[in-house]
Amino acid sequence: MKRTYLFLLLIAFPGFAQKTMELDYYLPQEIHYNPKIPKPQEVLGFVPGEWHVSHDRLIMYMQKLAESSPRVKIENRGTTYEGRPLMLLYISSEENINNLEKIRQDHLGLIEENSGPLNLENMPVIVNQGFSIHGDEPSGANAAMVLAYYLAAAEGPKIEKILDNNVILLDPSFNPDGLQRFAYWANTNKSKNINSDPQDREYDEVWPGGRTNHYWFDMNRDWLPVQLPESQARIETFYKWYPNVLTDHHEMDSNSSFFFQPGIPSQTHPLTPQHNQILTKEIGSYIAESFDEIGSLYYTEEDFDDFYYGKGATFPDINGGIGILFEQASSRGHAQETDNGVLTFPFTIRNQFTAALGTLKAATEMRLKLLNYQRDFYNNARQEASEGAYIFGSKEDPVSAFKLAEILKKHQIKIHNLSNDFSKNRKHFSKGNAYVVPKNQSQNRLLKAMFETRTSFKDSLFYDVSAWSLPLAFNLNFVEDISNEKIGEKIENLILPKPAKIEKSEYAYLMDWRNYNAPGALNRMLTKGLRAKVAMKNFSVNEENFSYGTIMISVKNQSLSVDEIYNLIQEISEKTAIPFKALKTGLTGGISLGSNNFRSIKPQSVALIVGERIRPFDAGEIWHLFDQRFDMRITKLDIKNLSQTDLSRYTDIILTASYGGAINKNQTTQLKEWVKSGGSLIAYRSSVKWLKENEFINLKFKEIEDTAININFEEIQDYKGAQRIGGAIFKVNMDRSHPISFGYTDNNIASFRNTEIFMEADKDSYNNPLQYADEPLLSGYISKENLDLLAGSVPLKVQGLGRGKVMAFTDNPNFRAFWLGTNKLLMNAIFFGDEM
Repeated sequence: MKRTYLFLLLIAFPGFAQKTMELDYYLPQEIHYNPKIPKPQEVLGFVPGEWHVSHDRLIMYMQKLAESSPRVKIENRGTTYEGRPLMLLYISSEENINNLEKIRQDHLGLIEENSGPLNLENMPVIVNQGFSIHGDEPSGANAAMVLAYYLAAAEGPKIEKILDNNVILLDPSFNPDGLQRFAYWANTNKSKNINSDPQDREYDEVWPGGRTNHYWFDMNRDWLPVQLPESQARIETFYKWYPNVLTDHHEMDSNSSFFFQPGIPSQTHPLTPQHNQILTKEIGSYIAESFDEIGSLYYTEEDFDDFYYGKGATFPDINGGIGILFEQASSRGHAQETDNGVLTFPFTIRNQFTAALGTLKAATEMRLKLLNYQRDFYNNARQEASEGAYIFGSKEDPVSAFKLAEILKKHQIKIHNLSNDFSKNRKHFSKGNAYVVPKNQSQNRLLKAMFETRTSFKDSLFYDVSAWSLPLAFNLNFVEDISNEKIGEKIENLILPKPAKIEKSEYAYLMDWRNYNAPGALNRMLTKGLRAKVAMKNFSVNEENFSYGTIMISVKNQSLSVDEIYNLIQEISEKTAIPFKALKTGLTGGISLGSNNFRSIKPQSVALIVGERIRPFDAGEIWHLFDQRFDMRITKLDIKNLSQTDLSRYTDIILTASYGGAINKNQTTQLKEWVKSGGSLIAYRSSVKWLKENEFINLKFKEIEDTAININFEEIQDYKGAQRIGGAIFKVNMDRSHPISFGYTDNNIASFRNTEIFMEADKDSYNNPLQYADEPLLSGYISKENLDLLAGSVPLKVQGLGRGKVMAFTDNPNFRAFWLGTNKLLMNAIFFGDEM
């Protein structure tokens, strides 16, 4: 304890030369350490805390540790978007390391039905310790080195007890790309005489910051959707082992102390067993004891929640484990003045290390409790599982259905084919284009959490979203209760159905816009020089119906030959799973192929405004959508250089959510002139109000009367929080004849919303192609006041400005890369904007 305060006193001045660090500052004393195990400084050249470790050096040390210690085994599970390895360390006794596979197989007996007798007395507990999923919260990853060294080098009865009774899955960096980005910033701005002034450049990282991964995603929201390579690696590890405890080491505001779960009791998801929270609190008592020993302040049960299962500390709770969130006040660099004195980087590392050790002590002492809890969790889940099954699918859009099935398979959920075609609730499901998910399976609680809709809650405050129903997110036909008779053969290997080989045509081809991959396919054809047209009305060919948005490619008068067109279309069809219809005649039912109701589509050149005061999450989701989903180029225009940018190169510019003053007066004028010259400006969320303020578009907003009556001072935060729409799902009615709705099969769609911006509908109904229903709530929390404002409002406004278009979206149609059902709204705005 004295060592802690001495270190703080030494740096309690605005400028100081950093005291030489010693590894002993972190480690428990009176313990012998094996001299054959390399210390971090012997590999890195510095003691953790003197500099921020970069990801490459972090991995270099972990590899050296694995080479030197029989207690450590290392595994590379893949790479990030930037090619960095996703490393995992297995740490346990030498005997356990030599018998890892048998331990794993025995452990899986806790989850599996009819696994036979299990000897829990000799079964280790599995602890998954993960660090710094937000790259700009680096104390966790730096503490991981200290923890790994301690577990590899410490000797004596204490460490032997831990290693004998635990298999530790140590993930030193959940977010390699973000950690690397932040370490670069902190280290390149470090002075010899460390400046703790919070206004120093060191503590103000440039946009987008190190929190996110390569595409600017918050990866601590992706445990459930599993859309990113980092998430896919850790989910595969999770289900390979089913850890009893998973820890998630974060940082928070610099003026705080240290938080560990449980969170706010009333904000726990109802599907989480109460016993989970009891065990969480018991683990917390060990953490508290560890912090008391070193004199560090902490708090618990006053902050954060355990509701959204897509977060790392909550995800284990629906999978038979215990998730623990750690939040350390952040130094955001090497030392920073705070309300609690000067907070140093080494101090934050020490707290994270202490929490990790406290967790291992808890797991060791509570081993039988944790093992029995996990076994009971799955036994009870199977007993409470009902008969019947869920079904989802789409004949028109098999790609979206396949992508949802992929998520289920990643979560060890069993899926089956449909035994035979059938219809229910006016929804038709055909064999080969539908997936059946039995309810009676071990993962039925997780399955329910993924598919349910919920509108009743104990609490009105949410740290994250309050709804995430996946069938709604994917815009699929879905029925939640069908008989077991409809369950066909189990799907072992998930394969996207391939369309039939296309006949060669010398007249024209048709492409159905309802397929999720259609925008990417269209873009490929346009970039190859093909001319394409879009159907503005329904029509039929040989009694086969084609809807609004069908794409027609005539064969004659193209820059490619008949054979080249055929080969290109066949290649696109095979890659995207989109069927093309080959035609021999232009005579159709309804509009003919030569009709003016087929409108030409221009190749699009799209730009995205990024940079300071632009919300990086929203921007990153769009970048990812174009680059990864549709193989489309999108130019990222940094806002600081916008005034010097030639905007005439672009047909469309997207402005996501932004903060006040993001775009200056000159840039505003520049964008307005560009729109008047024929450009399409697409704006989201908070930027919608900027459109109105700067007279790009005429909008009227509904405003809530924010008057707190009978609310005392203590209740203000809760009152205001209850008026926030943290994330819920709402029903939107669609005018399917409008180009914004092309490719949709129903007259309504489920839209995700996390804003309190309500645009009034136009008096002319045709100007409201998307409009919230009179009773719009499908799932999630919204206050009555906001629900009243939302009903009948519109999520989209389109108006002309000069020769161009301005489109205002209140909602984000690309939410977290898994809200596939509304992705096409953005693509329709881009490809068909001229027709709106």
